[in-house]
Amino acid sequence: MPARKKTSISKTTSRRKAVSKVTKAAPSLKTVVVDALADMKALEVKVLDVRGLTDIADWMVIASGTSDRHVRSVAQRVVERTKEAGFRPHGVEGQQDSDWVLIDLNEMIVHVMLPRVREFYGLEKLWDMTATKRAARA
Repeated sequence: MPARKKTSISKTTSRRKAVSKVTKAAPSLKTVVVDALADMKALEVKVLDVRGLTDIADWMVIASGTSDRHVRSVAQRVVERTKEAGFRPHGVEGQQDSDWVLIDLNEMIVHVMLPRVREFYGLEKLWDMTATKRAARA
């Protein structure tokens, strides 16, 4: 008798796990990207809302790596994690040099770059439009 109880409990438990996997909401693209960057210890991650500023994307993420190898690895992890979550990258540029890798995820563009390159181009200054700046611009 005790053997039957164990098997029936394990069947019930596996059914619950299957149901919980189905009902669990899929993570958003933003969550997947930010988690992948955090996993790889990307530096100074900044998520910018660029809706209303451009038609090319809704979000822009800018992050830094400590070396060209780190930048390449961070970018590869972002691509892997987004594919696993069901989001397909439209394109990846700059993996050869790895000073600056751009990942186009359709609604989001991810920039992973070395700190000196990030400072030189100043993308945060270019794209960071707070609500007051947007109101002044309109």
